[in-house]
Amino acid sequence: MHSKRRWTAKILIGILIAIIVIRLVLPYVVLHFANKSLANMDGYYGHIRDIDLAIIRGAYKIDSIYINKQDSATQKQTPFFASKEIDLSVEWKALFKGSVVGELVFRRPYLRFTKDKVEPKEVVKDSADFRKILDKFMPLNINRCELLGGVIQYQDFSSKPNVDIALTDLNLLAQNLRNSYDSSALLPASIHATADVYEGKLRFDARLNPLANAPTFDMSAELNNTNLVKMNDFFQAYAKVDVNDGRFGLYTEVAAKDAEFKGYVKPVIKNLDVLGREDRKDNLLRKLWEAIAGGAGKLFENKNKDQVATKVPFQGRIDNPKTNVWVAITNILQNAFIHAIQPSIDNEISIASVKGDKQEKKTFFQKIFSKDDGKDKKKSK
Repeated sequence: MHSKRRWTAKILIGILIAIIVIRLVLPYVVLHFANKSLANMDGYYGHIRDIDLAIIRGAYKIDSIYINKQDSATQKQTPFFASKEIDLSVEWKALFKGSVVGELVFRRPYLRFTKDKVEPKEVVKDSADFRKILDKFMPLNINRCELLGGVIQYQDFSSKPNVDIALTDLNLLAQNLRNSYDSSALLPASIHATADVYEGKLRFDARLNPLANAPTFDMSAELNNTNLVKMNDFFQAYAKVDVNDGRFGLYTEVAAKDAEFKGYVKPVIKNLDVLGREDRKDNLLRKLWEAIAGGAGKLFENKNKDQVATKVPFQGRIDNPKTNVWVAITNILQNAFIHAIQPSIDNEISIASVKGDKQEKKTFFQKIFSKDDGKDKKKSK
């Protein structure tokens, strides 16, 4: 009996030692296979500095990951994505509801879009499918995603001057992306985000149904008080103008349901000054173009509030989006000579308004330039 107990104790001690050894070795094994996978991506190269396992919590942390774009010919790498830390774990809130799903937390993530001479004249949409990459690290469906202190950057080294603009201090929280709870709601998932844009503040809110057959969502976004002077490299490169003063705001609401959408976008520019004392060294053609741009701004500027603004409503089907240009022109003139559009969300678009009255009222210019359908029908008879 004594020898049997001693044998049992040795087995338990051996199992305990094996668990400890596996626990110590497993992070290095996972790190090796993860880096091997990241190094063999087509067109990309990635690397992880360290991985920390939290078995009891059902999670692990990725410490300092980066993914670079890699030129297939020269093997030259350019930064694309990085994150100081990524926490991948089981979402306990959904688990208590009976769903086994995961959650991701990115700390200080960084995403950079670049444009150069060999790429098309547009922001290059990355071909890598992050869902496939994440599937290798997180086998569960992602139900909750959070970004803390992120940066999204756009660079163009082919322009003169070079363009380097960024959205900073991005904080985003997306919840219930797999509809693991509140399954009876029309829009069960939610996204809330804030960010800084050159002294301005961006705010984004959305309710959506990610599992719907057709895009179904109700979102609003507003950008307040962005300093246009701090984006002068962008304006000089693409519009060939210098902005000496000006604050920019943008307000929008959009809803979509059953492949139809409805919304508006409302840009507002305050205290716009394109041509000033700072432009004395510019050549004659540059000064002429800036004068035209500045003159256009003054023409459509509200004199009382010193702002340029318009509201552009739009609606249609997802496969055929269409914006009413006449409404845009009318709103610009109305703002310039009658009243200023208030810089705020109007709270008039919701998921219930998507299938509202689709007949648009004709504006002043439409009545003048568009054909009268009734008269045309009489003439055809």
